[in-house]
Amino acid sequence: MVRIILLVFLCVGMASCKEKEPELLSSETSTYYISTENWPKKTTVNTKAQEILADWSEYQEFDTNFDALYNVANRDDLSLTVEDLIEKQIALEASEYPETFNKPQVKSRQRVFKTYMLKVKGDLFYRTDPRESVVEMIEAYNAFRNQFNVITNNPLDTDLILEE
Repeated sequence: MVRIILLVFLCVGMASCKEKEPELLSSETSTYYISTENWPKKTTVNTKAQEILADWSEYQEFDTNFDALYNVANRDDLSLTVEDLIEKQIALEASEYPETFNKPQVKSRQRVFKTYMLKVKGDLFYRTDPRESVVEMIEAYNAFRNQFNVITNNPLDTDLILEE
């Protein structure tokens, strides 16, 4: 009986000394498919606002790059698009605003949009599901664009009200 136990320990010891093959780390690829069908669409800007925005080249570049968001197919595409949007947003923030839109209301909407862009970037970095953050970012962008409509549709001059 002792011989059998000794033989079992010897076999277990020999099996445990066998060289193990190195485990390959499974890298998560970016084959994660992103569906853009359920994302909110971009709101339209009225003609008055569009005429003013046509002369603002930084905004035109930013708006064109935002359209690329609807063409993403996977996580890497979304990451590259968001990085590009962040760069264009920084240029937009530093640019000279048209006089009509050089208002705190527009700048605050732009800052909110920037916050949601960074939230999407964080979701991509930490490999969490970015769908909810992307929808919030698009809604913030629509609020930013809608503010142009509000300003051009509201002819009331607040400086006259604030004068004493």
